[in-house]
This record gives sequence, C-alpha cells and structure tokens, in this order.
Amino acid sequence: MATKHEATATVAEIEDPTFFEQEHDIEMEEQETDELLEEKEQLDEEGAEAPTPAKRPSKLLFWIGVNIIATTSIVFINKSIFDDPAFRSAQVSFATFHFLVTFATLHTVSSSKFAFFERKRAALRDILPLAAAMCLNVILPNLSLAYSSITFYQTARVLLTPITAFLNYVLYRKTIPRQAVCALLPVCAGVAMVTYFDVRPGATTKETSFYGVVFALSGVLMSGIYTCWIGHYHQKLQMSSLQLLHNQSLLGGVLLIYLIPFVDTLPVFSEVSLHRWIMIMLSGLCACLLNLSQFAIIAGAGPVASTVVGHSKTVTIVTLGWIWSGSVISGYSILGVVVAIGGVILYSTATMYKK
Repeated sequence: MATKHEATATVAEIEDPTFFEQEHDIEMEEQETDELLEEKEQLDEEGAEAPTPAKRPSKLLFWIGVNIIATTSIVFINKSIFDDPAFRSAQVSFATFHFLVTFATLHTVSSSKFAFFERKRAALRDILPLAAAMCLNVILPNLSLAYSSITFYQTARVLLTPITAFLNYVLYRKTIPRQAVCALLPVCAGVAMVTYFDVRPGATTKETSFYGVVFALSGVLMSGIYTCWIGHYHQKLQMSSLQLLHNQSLLGGVLLIYLIPFVDTLPVFSEVSLHRWIMIMLSGLCACLLNLSQFAIIAGAGPVASTVVGHSKTVTIVTLGWIWSGSVISGYSILGVVVAIGGVILYSTATMYKK
C-alpha cells in the first residue's frame, strides 16, 4: 500500500480527483491530489509563487507516462498478490509495508539533497485521528480488491466523488454547482448497474462476492471521510499534502504493526515463491513512483491535465480488468461502466467550469 489515494490495493499517495481510489495504497493517491490543486490555486490567488511548471514538455510527458503505468500496474500486481489465499489474510501486514515504503520515499525526497518539500512535524494527538482514518482508507479498499473483480473494484471507487460531495455538504456546508449535482446521478446509476450484473446469480463474472461489495462500499465511505478530513487538517495544522502524508504514513505504519498479531494470518515465508516476493517488491516500487510522479504532474501540468490523466487511468484499468477476467462481460455491465465514467467526466467539467 503505499501508503493518493486509485488498483489502490491501496497505497499512500497524493490524491487524484478522478482516479478515486487507488491506493493508498492506490486509494491514497486519489485522496491527496485535490488538496494539492487547491493549494496551487490558493497560491495563484494570493500572488505567491506557485510551483514552477516543467519547462521541458518531454520531462512532463515522462512523468505522466510513469504515473499511468505505475497506477495501472499496482492494481493488477496487488490483485495477483491477493489471489494467493496466504496473502489475502495478511491485509494489515501488506498495508504496513506500503505505509513504510511511502514514508521512506517522502523522507528521502524531502532531504536536503532533493528538497521536494520542507518537512514539518505535527503533534501526535493532532495527527493520530487522521492516521487512523488513513489506515481504514487503505485496508478496506484492499479487501474489496481481494474479493472483487478489478472492473467492479475500480468502478465502485468512482462513488468517491458523490460521497465526498455529500460529506462536505453535511460536515462543512460546502456546495457544488447544480450541473455537478446532476452529473453525480449517472455516476450512482452506473455503479449500481455494474454491482447488480456483477454479483447477481448467473453472472458471467464470478470474481465479485457479497463481501467484495460490502468492503467496496464501506471503503468508499471511509475514503470520503478521509478526503474531507484532509482539507480540514490542511487548515488546522497549516501543512501541505506532502507534509501531512509524511507524518501520517509513519504513524499509520506503527499503528498497524501492533494490530498484525491479532488480525493477520501470516504466510509461512519460507514457502513463499520467489515470484511472489518479486511481485511484492514491484508493488512497493509502484507506490514510490506514484508519489513522485503525481507531484510532478500537479506542479508541471495543472488541474486540467491532471484530470485528463485521472480519467485515462480509470478507463485503462477498467478495460484491462475485463481482459484480465477472461470471461464474457454482460452488455449491461459495459453500459454501467460507460454511464459511471461519463458522469465523472461531466462532474469534472462542471466543477472546473465554475473555477
């Protein structure tokens, strides 16, 4: 898990407004990007110096390619790992691994040698609730991925948009344009269609179970709460997204270490194949690349390009998920995915038009 965040198998990453979930792991990437965009817009409004856009288009294109490949790869790598029953029962251990990888990555790039961002410490009592929410935000989507098809997992993550909009209104009275509200209706309808035709008796896709649906919905709800809290903690602690994630990832990893003996059934490590260890290492590498590439895209391309990249990742993962399943896909499931993704694109367009 890296510990922004799309799948997630979730990783801690910088939030992406359209990927919705990965990951932490995948999911954590998704949940940090919107905050980075808001920070950049605020700097522009105040006349402060915003992150300098990349002067070399080739460099920006390189990071966009890295981000799309890493985001897509981590979903399928984690799905492959969770298909092994020995690791399906070690979700907390896997999340701990991603959190610590994320912390090591951010700690390295914030050193004086790289200076991607300035480190800032937060008091334990201040950051503890957010770190606990981050743990659930990663573990629940990972459980969803373990008990669902990749297509259902990724499509369900699209619900993060309406859930976050609803929670922001209930908790903070934040509103969105009427056009954006209307765009959220097809999002919910599309996900409902995919859910029904993926789990109904006689469905051609057998990978999604009832538990997968429960974990997916509870994971989206937890991700929505975590996303709303991120904005609140930005103001409360006066920290950037990277500074928050740097503090959360270490504390989250330490919290989960104490839970491992009580909730995980660890595999016999001597019996784990070399191939499986390579997959785990690749998952951690993808988490590192997600953190670095997402920041580079936000700083160099801006919100519109970042949104387009997010939509591209969603479509890519859903399409490859169908190929991965190897089963006949219901036409209604395809229609549901198209309706849900179309609603997200309309929502993004409406919110960006308002800005």
